[in-house]
Amino acid sequence: MTGVATLMEILDLARWAPSGDNTQPWRFEIQSGVHVVVHGFDTRDDCVYDLDGHSSQLALGGMLETIRIASSGHGLRARVVRRTDAPETQPDFDVHFVADETVRTSELIGCIQTRSVQRRPMRTRALWEKEKAALEASLGEGYSVRWLERFESRWRAARLMWLNAKLRLTIPEAYDVHRRIIEWNARFSADRIPDQALGVNPLTARLMRFAMASWSRVDFMNRWFGGTIAPRVELDLIPSVACGAHFLISSTLRCEGIDDYIAGGGAMQRFWLTASSLGLQVQPEMTPLIFARYAATGRQFSRVRGAQAAAQNIALRFAELFGIQAAECAVFMGRIGAGSPARARSLRLPLEALMGKGGALQER
Repeated sequence: MTGVATLMEILDLARWAPSGDNTQPWRFEIQSGVHVVVHGFDTRDDCVYDLDGHSSQLALGGMLETIRIASSGHGLRARVVRRTDAPETQPDFDVHFVADETVRTSELIGCIQTRSVQRRPMRTRALWEKEKAALEASLGEGYSVRWLERFESRWRAARLMWLNAKLRLTIPEAYDVHRRIIEWNARFSADRIPDQALGVNPLTARLMRFAMASWSRVDFMNRWFGGTIAPRVELDLIPSVACGAHFLISSTLRCEGIDDYIAGGGAMQRFWLTASSLGLQVQPEMTPLIFARYAATGRQFSRVRGAQAAAQNIALRFAELFGIQAAECAVFMGRIGAGSPARARSLRLPLEALMGKGGALQER
């Protein structure tokens, strides 16, 4: 049965889709009991990790896939069409809901709200073959996954994350993002990342908060007190080894435009929800992929001297792990493993705050 109340229930689940730094780059506008317009936006003008808009597009794809999954619980099929006359920086999508007796309720619905990010160490047991088979099947046609499972492979991935973290923590453009998206002294956050979900111990968190009061303070501590070491060890090195595997989801074709990343976001969300249904935890590792892509396309992303060379080095290490052309087809990268769910996490803005045609960051 369709109607505005049903659509509100569907959208109330859809808002739980993941997005980089909990930006939630979507707004909903109900046109009728069978039609919703999704107004998207990207953060390329505001985030060093989204200069090409692909990170936001991936998130939008994950949210649209969540609409499809949530619709199945009402016997509805959601048909999504992107409006080609809208700019890619602010894409619009028409979503029409059609009753379909052949639709079966997705088993993933129950994981939509419980799915979360686990930034802390996981168990190191290898994934079972049945778990890997379910995860690979969730991707759908046109996608595949590469696994880095053995200790040697996880250690090589840890070295990549160690290098990547140094770049993240030593450029002011990333500092601007980190300063804005962390909510301090919080276990939960509706529109940011609570500091208790970062994966560092309380002492490191206090030092981070002190340093992040200004870029000059961060830069001073990085230069003279090894300010990046503690967070790199806790956030990158240890968790990269303490997991079941690292993974890379790739398309069989090169990802070139918005539609490729929207589709890739759907595969990402199915994979992540399937992992949650199996009791597995996931931590995205997108910034090495992002910096590798910047290096490959020659995109300037920082005013810091040497940043571009550091990105080139990350791209080289990435290619050693996954292949020379892997970044061109890659959709999503992360680590995965068994373990307890995160005790602290990002929440979402209430649905009422996401209704309307708006799409600017200042609305958050």
